[in-house]
Amino acid sequence: MSTKSKIALVTGGSRGLGRAMVLSLAKNGNNIIFTYHSNKEEADNVIAEIISLGQKAVAYPLDVSKLTTFDHFIHQISQHLTEHEGNPNFDFLINNAGTGVYGSVTDTTEEAFDAMVNIHFKGVYFLTQKLLPLLRNGGRIVNISSGLTRVSFPNVSAYAAVKGAIETYTRCLAKELGSRQITANTVAPGAIATDFGGGANKTDETKRNTIAGITALGRVGEPEDIGGVVAFLCTPEAGWLNGQRIELSGGMMV
Repeated sequence: MSTKSKIALVTGGSRGLGRAMVLSLAKNGNNIIFTYHSNKEEADNVIAEIISLGQKAVAYPLDVSKLTTFDHFIHQISQHLTEHEGNPNFDFLINNAGTGVYGSVTDTTEEAFDAMVNIHFKGVYFLTQKLLPLLRNGGRIVNISSGLTRVSFPNVSAYAAVKGAIETYTRCLAKELGSRQITANTVAPGAIATDFGGGANKTDETKRNTIAGITALGRVGEPEDIGGVVAFLCTPEAGWLNGQRIELSGGMMV
């Protein structure tokens, strides 16, 4: 493996979209640091897959809603990078970790609302803030949003609202980090067949058929449809793409 490999940090990289992202990044020749919530066995399996692709990989547990743990996490990755790469810096930050919550506007509890804010917005905001000193000039930030910021469905208001906040935040990041030649973009997946939010997009045939019927390409998305685009955003060819929202939905409700 070339010592010139760049390093990508992906939150929530052990399953679903995150797993597809880290594998696509590794196939492009990047070394990987990723986080997982609690399932170490899943994380270890992904590490083995990355190593089989000829790249280095390490994973750390992290709950992105618990800001008090960020300093310890950053100490861990700084120590690891200094020991194995000679300095604590990395090249690409992909803020992917997340969960879903469903409930009508009238039924959503404050607890559920706060969870969405902490995981998808506050956590992303302050983890990025703490990682910026380690992100190399010329690096990339990719924040994961949702197709639900463009089209509206019932029972997703809290989740969709915080994803809307992430898109606004990302444009501000692009402006503020331009002097460091760091780009910041948002990827907004449509309906994808993963375990996210209970896994209905993977297992509920009625829902899958409905999604296919409102999607120009006539099917539900797969994690691989997302991973490759995130990896592309971390290539030299994508260097002029900045401050943008890229929807990956197969043409849902166009």
